[in-house]
Amino acid sequence: MRKLLSLRHWQKTFSLIFRLLKSRDVSLKDKLLFVIPVVLYWVMPDALPFLPIDDIAVTMIIAEWFAQRTGKKYNIK
Repeated sequence: MRKLLSLRHWQKTFSLIFRLLKSRDVSLKDKLLFVIPVVLYWVMPDALPFLPIDDIAVTMIIAEWFAQRTGKKYNIK
């Protein structure tokens, strides 16, 4: 829990995400696994009333998952 509240942790996570999204080694499919759900939730939060989670919280949850999964898959740190 302490790690999730750390600004340093989120700085590293989001810088890793930007490197993964810019990398030519990462497939388009993997990039879209992050971009599409985040963009859809930011555009259509009212269409999904059964998920009462803030837009930024959803982005951070997906960002953490994407950074860990894709970073390990492509061995990018």
